[in-house]
Amino acid sequence: MTVLILWGCWRISRRCFAETHAQWAAVTLVAVLLTLPVSGTGLNLTDQHLHPRALATALMLAAVAAVLDRRLLQAGALLAAAFSVHAIMAAFGASYCLFLLWKPAERMKMDRTAVGALLLWPLGWIFDPPSDAWRQAAATRSFYFVLRWPWYEWLGVVAPLLLLWWFRALAERRSQTVLAHVAERLVYFGVFQLAVALIILLPARLERLRPLEPMRFLHLVYLLFVLLAGGLLGQYVLKKHALRWLLLFVPLSAGMFYAQRQMYPATAHLELPGSLSRNEASPNNWVEAFRWISRNTPVDSQFALDPRYMELPGEDYHGFRAFAERSVLADELKDAGMAARVPRLAPRWLREVEAQRGWRGFQRPDFLRLKAEFGVDWVVLQAPGVEGLPCPYRNAQVVVCRVE
Repeated sequence: MTVLILWGCWRISRRCFAETHAQWAAVTLVAVLLTLPVSGTGLNLTDQHLHPRALATALMLAAVAAVLDRRLLQAGALLAAAFSVHAIMAAFGASYCLFLLWKPAERMKMDRTAVGALLLWPLGWIFDPPSDAWRQAAATRSFYFVLRWPWYEWLGVVAPLLLLWWFRALAERRSQTVLAHVAERLVYFGVFQLAVALIILLPARLERLRPLEPMRFLHLVYLLFVLLAGGLLGQYVLKKHALRWLLLFVPLSAGMFYAQRQMYPATAHLELPGSLSRNEASPNNWVEAFRWISRNTPVDSQFALDPRYMELPGEDYHGFRAFAERSVLADELKDAGMAARVPRLAPRWLREVEAQRGWRGFQRPDFLRLKAEFGVDWVVLQAPGVEGLPCPYRNAQVVVCRVE
């Protein structure tokens, strides 16, 4: 996915910058800043794990390049493919493509009924009525509540738009019409989407629209902002001076590498297929426990583990279901996001989370209660575990026990 995203960036950079060194500076800056956080949204320029958002992003970038070439059928097909992968993110890509095509002197003719049906068709779940359980799940998603954002998150919203307007002015001085057009329409897109986001997020009566995550339009703004900023750095500062490239990108790469290692210290920086999660001598103990479960427990087993297990030291946000391939009671972190999107799941999510409240003090009677209420027959515990449960697997951090 990363290669496809960078290829899309390179195609756009070729249309914005004539100089080869500017094109490569644009792509290099994106590559170095792939894990840059996007203000207030909980996103990075690219995900550090396999996610459909990455493929949707690559398709969106290809669509932008097609629009710049006026290949509208190709752009439409790419956006349709992006919608099939990640509808919310693709909607932002389609919106920006419309801004690129929009000409103030012309009126675009559209079948409003067809467009409305297309937009509403995949979103029928959004009209499910909210409940107290849904509101508790939604409260875990900080990006739904923009009034709670600290000042620096709002600076991260406004500053890129102001800098993009400056980029437009620089481009116009040098008659770089495509660059000026891309930057200008990105500002229009950002201001429009920000207005839409505030209309959706601020009124309490529209709370059921919050799972549309309208502030995540910033992902596309940031990605193209970094791309254009890199191209302009290459054009005005770096040029063809190798020393300048090294002075910028070596410290920047080192800083980003250090930040990434601090985020996931117990996991290999590069995970290759078939390799252990860290190395042969020191694997990630949680992942190894999950893999043991996938190989040594019945496929219809029901598991339970700390509802905030992803935050535990050494776990590094690895998902139990992905590695263990077994059912597990709801957690407070990732599953809350799905409950916030689909209200009919929220009561079940809340019931399971509440049943696990106080997990770190649980003893055998508490696990037997989970077995009676939810059919839990296995639990994953931090070492050394608890007394009274047979535990066929253990490592330095994790114990897997039967509830019987």
